[in-house]
Amino acid sequence: MSSGTEHGEDRFRRVYAEAFESLLAYALRRVAHPEDAADVVAETFLVAWRRRQDIPDGGEARLWLYGVARRVLANQHRGGVRRQRLGERLRQQLVVSVADPGSEVPERLAVRAALAGLAEVDREVLMLTVWEGLRPHEVAAVLGVAPAAVRTRLSRARARLRGLVGDDPGPPGHVLDVLTAPTRTED
Repeated sequence: MSSGTEHGEDRFRRVYAEAFESLLAYALRRVAHPEDAADVVAETFLVAWRRRQDIPDGGEARLWLYGVARRVLANQHRGGVRRQRLGERLRQQLVVSVADPGSEVPERLAVRAALAGLAEVDREVLMLTVWEGLRPHEVAAVLGVAPAAVRTRLSRARARLRGLVGDDPGPPGHVLDVLTAPTRTED
């Protein structure tokens, strides 16, 4: 253990200066990227600083630091494996739950063109209902009209939009299917 004659900070600085290069070389030989080695050395010396009273005297200090670095590397490896597993699970979930947005481009363009052909009030009622997910009473509050008026306008706007786009809803999952989905009921 550390002798009482040498002050803790001064001793730490000496151990750091004596062991830094050998610890960096140790870490560089065990990681894929140099920046990872720098992280290992930084974490090793952080642990050493926190536990500076436990650093043995003499040449044993470097060996103790190798042991700390070995545990830091093991923790880094376990963390990397966990991140890889999590990343793989997220990628699998994304493939299942997120459609390729490029496949919807023609449908989106058709819907946008049809919406542009609607009167402003019809377009606003549809967009607030479908894209913003508002209920008729909420749309009514936004527009400053009665909920019954919104339901009437929404029904007419959907019929006009269908007339502009056509009745063929396209393949399942088609963007236009969303536009013809029933509106949620009042709460």
